Amino acid sequence: MRAQALLLLCVLLLQAPGGQHSQKTNHLKAKACTKQPTEFTCGNHCSYFQHCPQNTICCSTFCGNICMNVL
Repeated sequence: MRAQALLLLCVLLLQAPGGQHSQKTNHLKAKACTKQPTEFTCGNHCSYFQHCPQNTICCSTFCGNICMNVL
């Protein structure tokens, strides 16, 4: 009986911290670009800490996450 209670406690503790972590990381991912980047745009890297200038978005390409023009 004591072993079952300990097992139940361990299972409940493992589930406790898991819920909030997945909610925070969902908005950090870069979406795939619809256009092919040029050599110039491959130098405009972006990330969660480096935001893109106005009228550009951070998207994922073969040369990494870069800022590309939305127009």
